[in-house]
Amino acid sequence: MAVFPWHSRNRNYKAEFASCRLEAVPLEFGDYHPLKPITVTESKTKKVSRKGSTSSTSSSSSNSMVDPLSSVLDGTDPLSMFAASADPAALAAAMDSSRKKRDKDENSIVGSDFEPWANKRGEILARYTTTEKLSINLFMGAEKGKAGTATSAMSEKVRTRLEELDDFEEGSQKELLNLTQQDYVNRIEELNQSLKDAWASDQKVKALKIVIQCSKLLSDTSVIQFYPSKFVLITDILDTFGKLVYERIFSMCADNRSVLPDHFSPENTNDTAKETCLNWFFKIASIRELIPRFYVEASILKCNKFLSKTGISECLPRLTCMIRGIGDPLVSVYARAYLCRVGMEVAPHLKESLNKNFFDFLLTFKQIHGDTVQNQLVVQGVDLPSYLPLYSPAMDWIFQCISYHAPEALLTEMMERCKKLGNNALLLNSVMSAFRAEFIATRSMDFIGMIKECDESGFPKHLLFRSLGLNLALADPPESDRLQILNEAWKVITKLKNPQDYINCAEVWVEYTCKHFTKREVNTVLADVIKHMTPDRAFEDSYPQLQLIIKKVIAHFHDFSVLFSVEKFLPFLDMFQKESVRVEVCKCIMEAFIKHHQEPTKDPVILNALLHICKTMHDSVNALTLEDEKRMLAYLINGFIKMVSFGRDFEQQLSFYVESRSMFCNLEPVLVQLIHSVNRLAMETRKVMKGNHSRKTAAFVRACVAYCFITIPSLAGIFTRLNLYLHSGQVALANQCLSQADAFFKAAISLVPEVPKMINIDGKMRPSESFLMEFLCNFFSTLLIVPDHPEHGVLFLVRELLNVIQDYTWEDNSDEKIRIYTCVLHLLAAMSQETFLYHIDKVDSNDSLYGGDSKFLAENNKLCETVMAQILEHLKTLAKDEALKRQSLVGLSFFNSILAHGDLRNNKLNQLSVNLWHLAQRHGCADTRTMVKTLEYIKKRSKQPDMNHLTELALRLPLQTRT
Repeated sequence: MAVFPWHSRNRNYKAEFASCRLEAVPLEFGDYHPLKPITVTESKTKKVSRKGSTSSTSSSSSNSMVDPLSSVLDGTDPLSMFAASADPAALAAAMDSSRKKRDKDENSIVGSDFEPWANKRGEILARYTTTEKLSINLFMGAEKGKAGTATSAMSEKVRTRLEELDDFEEGSQKELLNLTQQDYVNRIEELNQSLKDAWASDQKVKALKIVIQCSKLLSDTSVIQFYPSKFVLITDILDTFGKLVYERIFSMCADNRSVLPDHFSPENTNDTAKETCLNWFFKIASIRELIPRFYVEASILKCNKFLSKTGISECLPRLTCMIRGIGDPLVSVYARAYLCRVGMEVAPHLKESLNKNFFDFLLTFKQIHGDTVQNQLVVQGVDLPSYLPLYSPAMDWIFQCISYHAPEALLTEMMERCKKLGNNALLLNSVMSAFRAEFIATRSMDFIGMIKECDESGFPKHLLFRSLGLNLALADPPESDRLQILNEAWKVITKLKNPQDYINCAEVWVEYTCKHFTKREVNTVLADVIKHMTPDRAFEDSYPQLQLIIKKVIAHFHDFSVLFSVEKFLPFLDMFQKESVRVEVCKCIMEAFIKHHQEPTKDPVILNALLHICKTMHDSVNALTLEDEKRMLAYLINGFIKMVSFGRDFEQQLSFYVESRSMFCNLEPVLVQLIHSVNRLAMETRKVMKGNHSRKTAAFVRACVAYCFITIPSLAGIFTRLNLYLHSGQVALANQCLSQADAFFKAAISLVPEVPKMINIDGKMRPSESFLMEFLCNFFSTLLIVPDHPEHGVLFLVRELLNVIQDYTWEDNSDEKIRIYTCVLHLLAAMSQETFLYHIDKVDSNDSLYGGDSKFLAENNKLCETVMAQILEHLKTLAKDEALKRQSLVGLSFFNSILAHGDLRNNKLNQLSVNLWHLAQRHGCADTRTMVKTLEYIKKRSKQPDMNHLTELALRLPLQTRT
């Protein structure tokens, strides 16, 4: 191909903008409005029978939008059930769906304001542990053969199963001794899995044996400190068993055509299901020992629904009375807790049995201080203060169940009964833990009086004050009592000698203090905490509680000028000596500042404190710090930097940025933020000063520019540096700092050769060419308005950039270099216009400097021809079979560039465009649809003024036909 001269077409940008505007068309809206609710008409057709062949149609309209897909049948789809009659698998699927919905409904019998047992489970397991050795009895008996044949009498079958049960109870078991706590937990989990496996293999008697054996473990208090955790583990197995039995009987209620509705009555239950249900209750009734018989029956309490409507209400009082036969008060209170839990799940409306359990417990409460219990504690070496908290999980749960939606009169009666009992600190603690916070808060002074009267030997008073504080954090006491409450509580708290007891209680009351008092009282509390936790570095063992105190303080003090004026706040932070904890606290403070501090600040108290906090976070960064952690720290520090504003004191603002750069030099995102902030500061200065070009203003802007020029090289990311050089150069140009702008642009050009072929993006290596292409396109847009330096010749920056692009090592199978050359061609075509497309205020671009000078245009055209030669040479290299598709795409792209920017009245350029058109279609690689649309565009454009020459061009551009 020969070298073709370039001639840019003259552009009238204003006329082109006008021609591209959308034509305004009047529109009659009528009743239509895009924000008006849509009216949907729903048609329903009812088909009667095939014989009648009649149908009725009903239509309904509403002004609210109805989504027909959101209308779902409530319950089981009758069509699905019809299909299930012929397909057992479909029936099973329908039953499974019904069961899931049923479970969801049943779990929502009590409201979300009732804390479920599952929330307490983990806390109990974590709190009640032991290092002593444990023992467990495992079922080891051999399996009997399955009873009878298909013709066996039912009485024989029942007798055989009862014999199997007796065999188990009489010795088919093995005791495992000297188990650690973890071994014990593992064994219980194995039993739970064995239960499921036995059930799945239709060994129902074996499953019952496992449950009985596990229930027996709840009578063992040989390692008494572990009993609450043992209760949690064993009742998990009981819950599994109860669920398996219920679902088994429920599935038997479904015949071939229907599934039992979710809210069924005993009348819906068939005889087979009732017989099976009775059989289970008979088996359980034959268990000889009280404790396993009670627990196993309680676990399947829900199954009474299959037998009668009053079954549950009749069983609950009987089971409550059964517990009276359990002598050990600890074992009995947990049995009552389990019965209350099951009762709340299946019949929360039956309050009488709950209340009966509570009042029965009060009658036996004195047993805790009896000789039998005291002797047992002596044998195990457990003191009373360690023993009494073992009751708390069970008592708290019983009290929670009773107090749920209970009338005020009942709660008052319960509180009065507790008052009458001696040594009632344990009861009082459970009352405060379970009753509604509002009930406790309104009677705060009464509770304080009761706490004072308690005997501290068994249950420490500071725990009672902690429970009271937890309630007051949720509900407010009478305003007139608030200060007296704080004084009474803090008198007890501040006298505590044990640092752990002290901080556990103080942490709760800090929230009460922050909520109802001023910074003076908060400062007093913080000072007292420092006083108690500093000796012997006690704070090192209490970081979680100290962190909670900080969180509570900043949650209530959203005005950080007030917060940092609290004298003891920063000394309180000094107690966090462990770096990881200190950083977490600093992050917490910064998150609160970013969230709550809405207005920019220049308050020196806030700035000094937060600079110290941000410096602490920054200094924690090292070579092992994860990238996610660095991003988080940078985000918090940047949030602080954005909130600092000195108004029109620009020099003070720049000084702050200079100080921040020295403090946060190890976090690149912070340095990037500082550069952007300084650039905005320079632009703000220009905007505020407007026409005032005093030397002082110019010097300040140059100082901002110098700040950016010095800081950018310290960044690691190459594209971060490139983009910041470009952005800072644009800011310098906007502020008429031409030499500084040239320095930024030269630095960017010199950096291009260092761009690697692959870069790391979010931990993955990606080719860099697309990113480089994006940067260069932005750079070209800026170079259009950059005036030439008088000492460096015409278009010196463009020439330098072209040399760098030419020398850069591009991928072998890449066309990015040619795409860049095409963009350069667009830039040069824009530079040849008499008036450029856009300008910067008070900056004379080359259209003003050269004024369409012929020498300038000649230099511009030479550069265009050089670029065109590179493009055409590249097209030659693509004349290979494997590159023909690329040749077609590049050729068509070059054709479109000439069409958009070239003067096609020039014969040679016109001929080049025709050649490129043929090249794009030569090997059948062009997209026919694209070629057709391009030709249609040319024909349409030829009808515009001064575009008649395109008519002739269109005639010379044939479309390739494929046969």
